Amino acid sequence: MKTPTMLLLLVGALIFSGAGFVRSDASDHRYKEADNVPLYANKVGPFHNPSETYRYFDLPFCIPEGVKEKKEALGEVLNGDRLVSAPYKLNFRDEKESEVYCRKKLSKEDVKQFRKAVEKDYYFQMYYDDLPIWGFIGKVDKEIKSDPSEYKYFLYKHIQFEILYNKDRVIEISARMDPHSLVDLTEDKEVDAEFMFTVKWKETDTPFEKRMEKYSMSSSLPHHLEIHWFSIINSCVTVLLLTGFLATILMRVLKNDFMKYAQDEEAADDQEETGWKYIHGDVFRFPTHNSLFAASLGSGTQLFTLTIFIFMLALVGVFYPYNRGALFTALVVIYALTSGIAGYTSASFYCQLEGKSWVRNLLLTGCLFCGPLFLTFCFLNTVAITYTATAALPFGTIVVIVLIWTLVTSPLLVLGGIAGKNSKAEFQAPCRTTKYPREIPPLPWYRSAVPQMAMAGFLPFSAIYIELYYIFASVWGHRIYTIYSILFIVFIILIIVTAFITVALTYFQLAAEDHQWWWRSFLCGGSTGLFIYAYCLYYYYARSDMSGFMQTSFFFGYMACICYGFFLMLGTVGFRAALLFVRHIYRSIKCE
Repeated sequence: MKTPTMLLLLVGALIFSGAGFVRSDASDHRYKEADNVPLYANKVGPFHNPSETYRYFDLPFCIPEGVKEKKEALGEVLNGDRLVSAPYKLNFRDEKESEVYCRKKLSKEDVKQFRKAVEKDYYFQMYYDDLPIWGFIGKVDKEIKSDPSEYKYFLYKHIQFEILYNKDRVIEISARMDPHSLVDLTEDKEVDAEFMFTVKWKETDTPFEKRMEKYSMSSSLPHHLEIHWFSIINSCVTVLLLTGFLATILMRVLKNDFMKYAQDEEAADDQEETGWKYIHGDVFRFPTHNSLFAASLGSGTQLFTLTIFIFMLALVGVFYPYNRGALFTALVVIYALTSGIAGYTSASFYCQLEGKSWVRNLLLTGCLFCGPLFLTFCFLNTVAITYTATAALPFGTIVVIVLIWTLVTSPLLVLGGIAGKNSKAEFQAPCRTTKYPREIPPLPWYRSAVPQMAMAGFLPFSAIYIELYYIFASVWGHRIYTIYSILFIVFIILIIVTAFITVALTYFQLAAEDHQWWWRSFLCGGSTGLFIYAYCLYYYYARSDMSGFMQTSFFFGYMACICYGFFLMLGTVGFRAALLFVRHIYRSIKCE
């Protein structure tokens, strides 16, 4: 049994040796006057297309001698960061005024490339002592002209840095482009450019430990908090109304059902049964495609566990603003470590459903979520390579991910599956299942699967849609999201609403003498994922300015994988809640 221990040690080493989960190079350096403080140029790209980023020197900026690429952690590479030494030298407390660092004759091709970038609102990102810096590379002068051919395009050539320090530490940095120092890019002709920078240092009382608070405060401003709390109140009202309605209706109906069935048992035995008791011999009949059903539960349980762990790390402050790549590293590592949960849950439930091909079930479990994700990644990575964007993963990073999947995810999945198979747990059914299934009576159209899924998905979605905008604006934009406590409350509300609405629809389905509730409860629970994907369409066309084939494919491709994950996770929650409910009501009556 040394193998699992060795695997866990391997992953632990990966995490703590600088995978980006806890930053090994997080800068708390102390500097003396004129010491060299590291400044890295990261990437450039269209402001409205967050996934479409390129290396800083893909644009024809002045390339200094001896450009060094910074060694990056797994999460940073997944995030599209490609840090290289910047052309500016910002030594500690060393002020400079309009210092020329480069003179360059821009060729016609350079001018075209810069003009195209300015037209698309290209921005740049740098890191100074691990503090982020942004700025636009140029501007478009429209002068109230409606014809784009009359626009004028300018490149900024003078950047002004203002740096705050506290004793021997850097606290804050901001960059401002000089609007009067420009290079005209309007015409296709060679241009002489003289690039300059200015550095001003100011002392501050802000302690080093609080220097990141500036970036998290934007999402905690009063007007933002009001909207977040409105979102929670909206969600809580939805939960209270729903739970109150369900509790009142179901308790009253179930109480009447129990009294009726108790009277029926005392009356003549030949009296025909009706309602949900009538199908007690079929309600625990195992579902069709039991291997796929068990694999879905296993994958959903793993994703639910992954989400809980991510929230725990967020709440203790691991994902502070601009801890580059921490979230991506956490997702990869925790998903790998929780694969044993998927294997155990799937194999155990599959054996309870009297399945025989547990190895095939385990393979299905391993591929159910990773398969579509891998295919999506292959397509999108090919698109990124075609665009030469930083979103294209280097070969070495792909090898690392494959090794994690081969050496950690797969063995833990198999070990979990073996443990689940050997658990030999039996399915707890309060009623015996008859040999032949009863025929389901004809039902109206609104009791079919699709209308029920629409009803089940709408209520949970209505409880989270306000918060969704801020999450989308953070993931697919440049906003910062740090209010993880509120997000966690919304997630708990989402789980509760999903469970309650699935239980209610399951009861009405059984009351209509439809005993095929297994897959229906899973589909109803997971249908919120479909509503989230529908919201993606609305967000893309109505709330964002994203454009271009690469950004569009990245947005809809990866959001399809995320929504599919929500479908599996919430489907598992819905089925588990329905199973508890069904067992409870059939245990409360006398089944013969």
